[in-house]
Amino acid sequence: MDELERADERAETALRAARAGAEIAEESFRTTLEVETKDGKTDVVTQADRDAQVAVIDTIREEFPDDPVVGEEEDELKEVPESGPAWIVDPIDGTNNYVRGIRVFGTAVAAVIDGEPVSGATVLPALGDTYRAGPSGVYRNDREISVSETADPEAATVSPTFWWDFDQRDQYATATREVVERFGDMRRFGSAQATLAMVACGGLDGTMTNLPTNSWDTVAGVAMIRKAGGTVTDLEGERWKHDSTGLVASNGAIHDELLEATQAIDS
Repeated sequence: MDELERADERAETALRAARAGAEIAEESFRTTLEVETKDGKTDVVTQADRDAQVAVIDTIREEFPDDPVVGEEEDELKEVPESGPAWIVDPIDGTNNYVRGIRVFGTAVAAVIDGEPVSGATVLPALGDTYRAGPSGVYRNDREISVSETADPEAATVSPTFWWDFDQRDQYATATREVVERFGDMRRFGSAQATLAMVACGGLDGTMTNLPTNSWDTVAGVAMIRKAGGTVTDLEGERWKHDSTGLVASNGAIHDELLEATQAIDS
């Protein structure tokens, strides 16, 4: 059996692994946490992040012991291999929300082959939502989902996502202006994977950033949006990859306008 033929098995493993990590995260939610910072004052991590990642990886390795794992925390790989199978793990996406007691956080797991996603799962335990994508389709809580049909930008809701650091706040301001001047409304949730899942289910019509992104923040959600009928590109309008700069994800119908808005951030 080749790797593509094992796609259903990978999708099931991604779901089980995401649930295992989310269970660990939920146990410590709204408890007293020791919070550390990594690369900046808003880039935080807790022991729950580390423990959740261990639970995710242990679950993956029960079925795929030899596959490489790309993970946000600790000493796992930080770059996605260009060939062969691999797993991408974010044990708690939205840790800033998590440590503040905000329910928008979750565990995301994606399986890729030759750098292309074949399945993904995001479990948001405090919201009671589980999103998953695989060969059989894309679902939220076992009900099939699809992107929205909104075609009028002035009726669309868009989220600028990821975080512009203090030396890039002019870009953040431009991104916000582009959204509020072009589209009907704006949201920001503080969790990239939750945001991408909302595009996949039609809760949002699009999301965007001009920044480089991390694979653990993106790949599972990108798999869901594509499976749900949406469009995901880079800043040039080309098919988005895990190592692309910028990410423009939409229902497809508003994509051209959203791409122009994202391109305007740097211009």
